[in-house]
Amino acid sequence: MRHAHDGTTVDPWPTPDEAANAVRGGLAYVADSERCLARDFARAEPRQRAIAYLRGLLSPVARKNSWQVAEICRESTPYGFQYLLSRADWNADAVRDELRWYVLDHLRDPDAVLVIDESGFRKQGAHSAGVARQYSGTAGNVENCQIGVFLGYARQLGQALLDRELYLPQAWTDDRARCRQAGIPDARGFATTPQLAQQMLTRALDAGVPATWVTGDSVYGDDRRLRRWLEGELQAYVLAVSGQAYVWLGGRQRRVSTILASLPVEGGTRLSAGDGTQGPRGYDWRWLPLAAAVAPGWRRWLLVRRRVSTPQELQAYGVFAPQDPPLATVVRVAGARWTIAPLFAAAKGEVGLDHYAVRGWTGWYRHSTLAMWALALLVVLRAGARALEVCKKTPAAGPSRLAAFKAGRGLPCR
Repeated sequence: MRHAHDGTTVDPWPTPDEAANAVRGGLAYVADSERCLARDFARAEPRQRAIAYLRGLLSPVARKNSWQVAEICRESTPYGFQYLLSRADWNADAVRDELRWYVLDHLRDPDAVLVIDESGFRKQGAHSAGVARQYSGTAGNVENCQIGVFLGYARQLGQALLDRELYLPQAWTDDRARCRQAGIPDARGFATTPQLAQQMLTRALDAGVPATWVTGDSVYGDDRRLRRWLEGELQAYVLAVSGQAYVWLGGRQRRVSTILASLPVEGGTRLSAGDGTQGPRGYDWRWLPLAAAVAPGWRRWLLVRRRVSTPQELQAYGVFAPQDPPLATVVRVAGARWTIAPLFAAAKGEVGLDHYAVRGWTGWYRHSTLAMWALALLVVLRAGARALEVCKKTPAAGPSRLAAFKAGRGLPCR
């Protein structure tokens, strides 16, 4: 407990948001996540600050940088939280690893999809680590921003962010003095966004994260080295590819745009790639076998999506999978890529992923990691609520996976 200036006792924490209150045992979920988070803080002061910061990110305050979090926690200055993000003794990567296990404890699914994508963070000036005038998919144009690459975990009842890396343009990595001023380690060299994605996927696979597929947009699908690495790991993928990419078809290398131009309009299979804001996303799909993969029992395909309302609009995907997966399964994985956009929106709109006021390398990683923790807590709470609703509609004949899911978390399915 803290004491106000008039000597009365006050509660330093904001009331948990409506998502927590909507789920039975919501406060227990909050306490459980805080216990997990606290394991990676050896000293009491940064541990308490981190938990306070997490609750501030979960609060309903509009902006969630150090100043606003301090205000919501009734601190007179933001200096304690600024110290937490910049100089306090704790390891953001260790906290990220703890986050991974927290997410898997609640959302583990062997049929899950790992989603790779980047998001832009608008910044002013030239001193924030990695900031530059560069293309941001968030804005849809070139702007002064930082680019973060993220790894998402998508399954039916919820999606969460597992990992993050800050992209550094080559203009930054070529200027080591500038890097040191921003706190960027000397060992950190230039890496493309697909290379950063590979680093995060390596960590996830080495940690045994259960996921059948990897998906991402053409930034990643056009990178042959990333595709070949996934194939070497026998990791199935459905990665979008642009018309500029090349594939082996019919015994020779062909440009994707040429293949798409030769396809007839008729003959596709109409399937939904998942629900959008206006209902199921129905497209016509077809796939073409490509050159056989090196690994026995695995194949490559070119999956083609045609928009029903505008048949001339096509999107291609490179697919690597064990032989003969159902087309509906591959289409579902292609649609899983869209789950990360609302996840970014929730991370920025609800837990302040882009609200930070830090410039340094360390501050970016610490804030983003704690924001991912706050988001994971909301995702777990909402997944529990959705599971309860599905359980209520499940026939009583025999146990279901959802019933087991809820039973394992102390939430009865009646």
